[in-house]
Order: sequence, then structure tokens, then C-alpha cells
Amino acid sequence: MPLDAICLSAVVEELRAALEGGRIDKIYQPGRDEVILAVRGPAGNVRLLLSASPSQPRAQLTTLPRENPDKPPMFCMLLRKHLTGGRILSITQPPMERLIDLCLETVDELGDKTQRRLVLECMGRRANLLLLDGEGRILDCLRRVEGDLASGKRQLLPGLFYRLPEPPHKCNPLTATAEERAAALAHNPMDKAPDQLLLDTFTGISPLIARELAQRAESHGTALSEEVERLVQTVEQREFTPYVLIREGKVFDFTWMPITQYGREALCEKRESFSALLDEFYESRDQAERTKQRGQDLIKSVTNARDRVGRKLANQRRELEATYGRERLRELGDILTSNLHAMEKGMRVLRTADFYDPEYKEIEIPLDPLRTPQQNAAKYYKDYNKAKTAEEVLTVQIEKGEKELEYLNSVLEAITLAEGERDLLEIRQELTDTGYLRRQKTAAKREKRLAGKPMEFRSTAGLRISVGKNNTQNDQLTTRLAGKGDIWLHTQKIHGSHVILWTGGEAPDAQSLTEAAMLAAWFSQGRDGKKVPVDYTPVKYVKKPSGARPGMVIYTTYQTAYVDPDGELARRLRVK
Repeated sequence: MPLDAICLSAVVEELRAALEGGRIDKIYQPGRDEVILAVRGPAGNVRLLLSASPSQPRAQLTTLPRENPDKPPMFCMLLRKHLTGGRILSITQPPMERLIDLCLETVDELGDKTQRRLVLECMGRRANLLLLDGEGRILDCLRRVEGDLASGKRQLLPGLFYRLPEPPHKCNPLTATAEERAAALAHNPMDKAPDQLLLDTFTGISPLIARELAQRAESHGTALSEEVERLVQTVEQREFTPYVLIREGKVFDFTWMPITQYGREALCEKRESFSALLDEFYESRDQAERTKQRGQDLIKSVTNARDRVGRKLANQRRELEATYGRERLRELGDILTSNLHAMEKGMRVLRTADFYDPEYKEIEIPLDPLRTPQQNAAKYYKDYNKAKTAEEVLTVQIEKGEKELEYLNSVLEAITLAEGERDLLEIRQELTDTGYLRRQKTAAKREKRLAGKPMEFRSTAGLRISVGKNNTQNDQLTTRLAGKGDIWLHTQKIHGSHVILWTGGEAPDAQSLTEAAMLAAWFSQGRDGKKVPVDYTPVKYVKKPSGARPGMVIYTTYQTAYVDPDGELARRLRVK
């Protein structure tokens, strides 16, 4: 669910306890819409994530590693100038608003104490992060908004005084009286469904909570207003508990109260904190979002190349199919040769018996009137030989094209596994080496080649497991680093990472082998499936053909395991 105003207030409670009175040591901006403050607070050293992403805006404490760009963005530099060393005085949230206001005490250029405010607006597409001075003027913001006087759209520009977003024209359930809340619900001239009525009547309630209140009212036989009163009482007493909703082993939503509307279709599990919950829920989504932002040009280039190869293959397959009828061309040449005495130059068609037909039926053979009988017969033999040669050439070209298509799909899969800018640069380097991207012409001396490291895991039994994040790392693992007795794993006929289970030549235990197979399934295009086939074999049976593209290998003498991909296992076994 989106981080609604009530859930955000639960998060603010956590942030106050961990951050108020703390000092900001460092400031980072790992993504276009993300800022991280490293704070020494009452709870020790913590990292505050402020995300103004349009798809997933939020504030939380985070423990997940994030790679920072080599050169910090201008907004990050501004925050460092004004906030580094500052003390967090207070963290507030306007009632039932998706907005967090951090008030900070800092020291200016003259050494005098001054105040700054950092305001995070968690409002979907209009999400923003703003730095204000002590008087409430905007120093800068992540997204500058020109505004529109005609429509009343707010201007958010440096130098202007900051003003709060216009509140929605709905009833605030926390400030209204019980009578006002009941009256608001009683007014339903459009006969809306109960959950839609709640959404249209009250501010700060998400669709998930609205459905839950409606479902409880129906199942308990109570009035909808009674469920709203229970909700208000829970919020006023600050009875917030972090819950995740799990369906088929995957977290698909989160909330601050128990959810019963899904029945047995989903589990409702507690978590130790809202920040831990948000880390768990957004981990894969954040990585996908950062990869999309940073690797957009790579994705576009590889996708265009893949589509071009796909169209070429389709044309070649049609041409190949046309060559399958070439034997008839030879037969017609034979029939013309046996009927040269009945032909003369200028004829457009020859009617004669088809001695290749069991019933010896009469056929009509088209002729070129400008050719002699001998030349017409020779033309059919020539077309036959041409089709025969075309089949041989097209078969080779199609095989080559299919391998190229397979390679490009593997690159797209590698982009989704990229964990930061360094991984994307390594993929860019690979595409440059293989000719899909142009090498940049610079006057400076050639840059040092990147050599990234595969992901490292440790099985429950203690065996090391390595997973390549791109084709270059796959080659490095399989053909250079792994020993002949180590176990190589890869999803069967599905694009994915090369996985090495390091055994030192000894036979691995069954659990380690299963865990390595589950990692191979998770880091592949089959991660959303069940019973994914994973081939495994000693490295000595894996060979890289001469001239093959990065990551392409052949293998023999293998076995196949059928496993379910498990992201939780990957997180648990990961060696940081």
C-alpha cells in the first residue's frame, strides 16, 4: 500500500526516538530521488533515508547498503554545506498529512547558530524534498516547480516562502467530532460502496485500510461509523504495529494494523519495526528503480539491438522455409530437359506429363519466352542450386542470430541484477568490447578497465557460493577462478547467472547443493516461477567455445535439480 498519513505517523514515532537530539555526520545522495543522513543519535549511529521517489516516497531508518555516485549531485552538495554537523531538534508531521518536517540547528559561515528545515512531501507524483532557511524560505528542492497561478498550483522555487500543500476537501477523522464523522458517512447520495465512501469522505486513509474497515463492519454486523470510531481511538492511542502481508511466500503489502480481509489467502506477520518492514518491502523495488534510472540508456540500446536481431531472424526463417520446396525445381528441370524437342524459343508455358507424379498427370511449366529451351531448363537447375546454397547459408546465419539473441537477453537480465553504478559501468564496458556501444573518444589516456566482484554467499553448512552479476563475471568465475572439482550451476534454458559452489574437490553436502541451486534460480529470469530446472556439473565439464560471446558456455555430463527460487534465502546467505 502507499505510505498513508496514519502509517507515516507510526514511522515518525520511530524516527523521533532514534534521531531527535542527534547530529548529522554525513550526507549522501545515492539516487536521483534519495538522500541519506548518517546521524549519531540517542539510538547510536543510524542512517535516515528520505525518498522523494514518485512511486515509493517515504522516510525511514535503513540498514541496506547503497552505492553512492563518484560525484555527488548539486543538491547533495547544498545539503552538506548547510546541514553537516547540524543537530536534529524535532521531527513533526502535520495532522493526517503525508509530510515530515525536520527542524535542525546548524552553524552558518560566520559560526553563528541558525535553523534549517528539511521537509519531505510523500505525495506520490508530487513527492519532493525541500531545504528551508530559518524563516521558511526555500533554499532549494529536489524538484523545482514553476507553479500555475491560474490553477493555484504551488510554486516551489529557491527564494520563495514555503507553504504547505492545499489540504484535500475531506473530513479529517482526528480533528472532527464523533457526530461530524457519523454525519459525513451518512451523506451518501451516490450510494457508493462502503470502502469507496470511506476513501472519498476521510483524509489519511489508504484503500487497504478502507477495505478492511468495510469488511469488518460487514462481518461483525456493525455500522461503518463504529469501525471508524475504533480506528480513531487506535490512532489517538498510538497503537501502531508493523505488519507485512505475505501471499505465496512473497511480501506484497504492509500496514500498521492487523488485516483480515484476505482470509487464508494471505498471512499477516509482525515485524520488529516499521523501518525494518520498509527495508524488506522496498529492497527489490528500490534496486529495480535505481537500475532503471541509471541504466536506462543501456536498456534502450540492448533492447533495440535485440529487437533488430529478432526481426532479422524472422525474415531469415521465412527465407529458409521457402527453400524447402527446392526439390520440385530440380524435378521441373528434369521434365524440361526430357521435352526439349517439344519446346522452342518464345513459348511461355509447356504442357506435358509429369513423370514424377504417380498418376502421370499433365502439368503446365512456366517458361521465359526470351530464353531458349536449354536456357529455360538450366534456369530451373540454377534456382534449385541457389535454394540449396541458401539453405546452408541461412542455417548458419540463423544459428548465429539465435546465439546473438540469447546473448542480448542475458545482458538485459544482467542489468536487472546490477546493484550500483559500478556494475552498470562493467556491463557498458562489455557492450563496448562486443561492438554494441561506441567507444568514447577522449583525449585523456585510456581508463583502467573495471573488474567487479561476483556476489558472495555462504551456505548453511559453511561452503562458499559465488554468483556472477554479468557475463564478464560469469566468464571470470567459470573459466578462470573455479577449480575443476567445484560445482557449476545454471538454470536450464533460462537466462541467469553462473553460480559456483566451491568444494575444494570434495563432494558437497546435499543442503549446500540445494541452496546453490535455489540461488541460481533466484538470480535468473525464472525467479518468479516454481520448480525451476537448474543444471549442475563439475566445472571440468563446462567449456567455452572458441570465439563465443561473454558468458556463453557448453556443458556435458550434468544433473538437473528442480527448486523454488527463494529471495529470503538469498538475503540470509549473502556475505556483505
